[in-house]
Amino acid sequence: MDFIQIIPRLLLGFITSAVFTYVEIPILKKKQFKQYIREEGPESHQMKSGTPTMGGISMIFALILVALLWRGFNLETIVMIVVTLLFGGIGFLDDYIKVAEKHNLGLRAWQKLVLQILAGVGLSVFVFFNSSQGAKVFLPFYGDYVDLGWFYIPFVAFVMVAMANSVNLTDGLDGLCSGVTAITALFFAIIGLKLGQASPMTYCAVLSGVCLGFLLFNKNPAKLFMGDTGSMALGGALASAAVLMKMEFLLVIAGFVYVMESLSVIIQVISFKTTGKRVFRMSPIHHHFELGGMSEKNVVFMFWGIALACAILGYIVYTI
Repeated sequence: MDFIQIIPRLLLGFITSAVFTYVEIPILKKKQFKQYIREEGPESHQMKSGTPTMGGISMIFALILVALLWRGFNLETIVMIVVTLLFGGIGFLDDYIKVAEKHNLGLRAWQKLVLQILAGVGLSVFVFFNSSQGAKVFLPFYGDYVDLGWFYIPFVAFVMVAMANSVNLTDGLDGLCSGVTAITALFFAIIGLKLGQASPMTYCAVLSGVCLGFLLFNKNPAKLFMGDTGSMALGGALASAAVLMKMEFLLVIAGFVYVMESLSVIIQVISFKTTGKRVFRMSPIHHHFELGGMSEKNVVFMFWGIALACAILGYIVYTI
């Protein structure tokens, strides 16, 4: 029955996000914040050009407001909010440049990477010196914590950067990223509840609700996109909660959809540069299934199912 604690947090996040997003859509349209679709993407996506983007702004505001209302200005909540804002801010800069220049190229890759690494190192150093468990992380299957020593700092920085970019890659189909993140965040809310860590549990529960509230408008056909503002913020929020709970390795299992998306891009690039051949029809991998004949909705439903199965597997792995 402890699970009942998650529901009101999730519901308040859902309602707040839905209201904020509903209010945000006409504002984005008025400001001409429109998505520009990359020419090399699936041809069917060209019709989405002009859809309002940067919808992640409403998600960030909803997440911060509800988290503060529920937990107040305690240190862990503030840390997760700061990380969310830092990664969301990087995404906002990327989106704003795209909108201002009217094309699909924002910040350069190295610029985003440097800013992400700085944010990741900042969090890792804070946790290293302020957490009661220091440099320890939970190791699935082993079932106990291991101390990484000073290696913990680059490890966490890598986790943060990898997570933010993986979530960003997942945001390629209507409702895909928001749905997958709602499931993964709910998983970590449950883990936080079992660990007795109220702040990360609350943050993840609210995050799950926020994603579901946004999904009302982001499902196919999407009325708006979250943009890098949203996807980067979601990655930062989810990863920071996992870091505070010392559950970084569970991100690989419960968040395997994100891993799969990133790996597909890495494999595609390496294969093409070394052999001149592509492994997938197009990467990230959700486009591979699209070009194979699956409808966008069915690809999204399939990935939601995979995310749910991975969350269940993550819970089993954690409890054994």
